[in-house]
Amino acid sequence: MKRFIIMMAMASAVAVSFPQAVMAQEYENAPVSISKEKVRVDGKVCYSHIVQPKQTLYSIAKAYEVTVDEIHALNPSLKETGLKQNSIILIPTHDTSKKMADQPEKLTGAPKDVEAHTKDAVEKEKEKKVKKEQQKEQKPVKEQKADEGKQKIHIRKWYEDLDVIAENYGVTVEAIMKANNLTGRKLSNRQKLIIPLPGETAQDPVSEEVVEVAETDTLATQELPQVQDTLVQDPAIEDEKELFVKKDTVNVSLLLPMKASSENPSRNNLDFYSGVLLAVYDMAEKGISTNLSVFDSADNTRQIAEEDLESSDVIIGPISSSDLGRTLEKAPKQTLTVSPLDPRAEALADSHRNFLQAPTPHKLQYEDLVSWLKEDCQPVDTVLIFTEKGAVPTDAVRQIKAAADSSGLVYIPFSYSILEGRDVMDPLKANMTITGTNRVLIASESEAFVNDVVRNLNILIHEKYNIVLYAPSKIRSFETIEVENFHNTSMHVSLGYYIDYEDPRVKDFLLKYRALYRTEPTQFAFQGYDTATYFISMCSRYGKRWSRKIEDSDRNMLQSTFRFRRINDEGYVNTGIRRIVYGKDWSVTEMK
Repeated sequence: MKRFIIMMAMASAVAVSFPQAVMAQEYENAPVSISKEKVRVDGKVCYSHIVQPKQTLYSIAKAYEVTVDEIHALNPSLKETGLKQNSIILIPTHDTSKKMADQPEKLTGAPKDVEAHTKDAVEKEKEKKVKKEQQKEQKPVKEQKADEGKQKIHIRKWYEDLDVIAENYGVTVEAIMKANNLTGRKLSNRQKLIIPLPGETAQDPVSEEVVEVAETDTLATQELPQVQDTLVQDPAIEDEKELFVKKDTVNVSLLLPMKASSENPSRNNLDFYSGVLLAVYDMAEKGISTNLSVFDSADNTRQIAEEDLESSDVIIGPISSSDLGRTLEKAPKQTLTVSPLDPRAEALADSHRNFLQAPTPHKLQYEDLVSWLKEDCQPVDTVLIFTEKGAVPTDAVRQIKAAADSSGLVYIPFSYSILEGRDVMDPLKANMTITGTNRVLIASESEAFVNDVVRNLNILIHEKYNIVLYAPSKIRSFETIEVENFHNTSMHVSLGYYIDYEDPRVKDFLLKYRALYRTEPTQFAFQGYDTATYFISMCSRYGKRWSRKIEDSDRNMLQSTFRFRRINDEGYVNTGIRRIVYGKDWSVTEMK
C-alpha cells in the first residue's frame, strides 16, 4: 500500500500529478442522452450534462442541437482540458443558445495566472516589494463625503483575473486598472484592488481609510454555525474550554483505492482526492494547517498498520464496507472513521461507535419522500402507490412500502404489469380524483416500469387530471424518460446529493477548481471537497474531542447536507436530505 504525506499550511502550494494513462485514451463516439437536469446560471437556463465514457464534444453538441462553440462559451476550460468522464458541463438550451448568438461571446473561465498561488517564499517577498512600490506611486487621497457612497477594496484571490473581478462588480477592466495605476493585467495573490463605483469614471485612487472592504470569499470564510452546547459536563473538568481546545493543525488520513500506479487509475477516487486537496488549500487560507496522509488502498505492496493511523484526528475512507471494517479494527477507538461514498456501508454504524456514514442511506431518503408527500396531502387529494405486478420486490421497494405503512399514510395501492399496456388507463382513472390532486408515489427502481408509469401519468395530465409525482432519486438517472415528463408531473424527489449552481459558494468552487486543475469538477470532486471541509473545520474548532459536538453541528455543504446522528448508541449516520421540485416552467428548485 503506497503512502504519501502532504503538509498544508497557510498559503502553501497544492500540486497534483495524474498518471498519463488517465489523460491519453482514444474513444469512439457513444450515444448521448439529453440530461434531465436544467439549472439557471447567471440568468441563463442550461442543461447540466454528466459526461459519459466515449462521448465527444461533437456528439454532445449534435444531441443537444447546439454548436461546439456554444458549449465552450459556458465551459471555457474545455478548450484546454477536453472532456473528462463524469465531469459536469453546462449545455445551453435553445432559448439560451439564441441569446448567446445575439450577443458577443463572453468567457468567464479560469484565470491565466494560476501559478500565483504556488509561489515560493522568495517570490512572495518580491510580491511584498511590488505592493509597496504600487502604494508609493498612488496619488494623495481626497476624502469623500458620507453621502457620496463608498468605493470598495477587493482582496484578489488566486483564481481571479481582472475580467472576473470586473464582471462581479459591474465595472470595466479599464476602470479598475486606472483606479489602481495598473500598467498590466497580471495580479498578485491577495492584492488589494480599489473598485470604482459602477458607471463612475475612474478618478485618482482612493485611500483604504475611506473605502469599504469587500469580502466575497464566502466559501473560504464560512464557519460552522454557533450552537448551544448540550454536552453533559465531565465532573473532572470544571471549565469546558479545557474540554474543547482549538487545533491550528489537523491530522487527516485519507484512504482511497486510487490505483494511481496502474494503467487504469480510478477516475472517481482521484476526483474525490482532488476535491480534498482544494479543501485543504481553503483551510490553509483560513489559517488552519492540515497534515494530510494519503494511502492508496488499492496497492497491496504494504498493508496499513495501526501506527499509520494512531496520530489521526479523523480517518476518511476507504470505500467498501469490507475495507472499512478492516480499517475500524486498526483505527484508534477515539478516532472516527468516515465512510465517504458508499451508502451501503451504513450497517457498520450499528456495531462501531467510532464509525461515521457520510452519504445519506437510501432508506432515509425514502422515508423523507413519504413524509414530504404526507405533509403536502390535502383532505380532497388522492394518494396512489404504484408497484410492478409480478416483479420480485427489491430492497428499495420494500423500504418505500414500509415507510408508507409506518407513517400512517392513507393510500390506494395500484399494481400492474407493463404488458397490460393501454388497458390500465380505465382502472387507473377509476382510482383518481378529478376535483383534488392525485399524489403518486412510485415504489420501483425498474427503469422500464417507471418509464411506463410516467408516460401514463402524462397522458392523464393532458386529459386535465391534476397529478404530482413523488419518486426515488434513481429516477433522475434513467435515460429513457423524457425530461419534459418530469416537469409536467411536477416531480418531487428526496435525495442525498444536489448541486445548486446559483449558490455563490458553488460558483466560487467552480472557479477555483478550474483554475487549479484546468478541468470541470465531477460529483466526486464536490463530495471530496464537502467531506474534507467539514471534518477539518470540526477538528480545528473543537480539538481532539470534536466528535462530541457533531450532533450539534449541522451544515449545508456544496452538494450534501451533513446532519449526523448517533444510531442505537453506536456509530453516526448522516440524516441530511435535500428536496427538489421539477417545475412546470422547466425550473429545478431546491426546497429550503
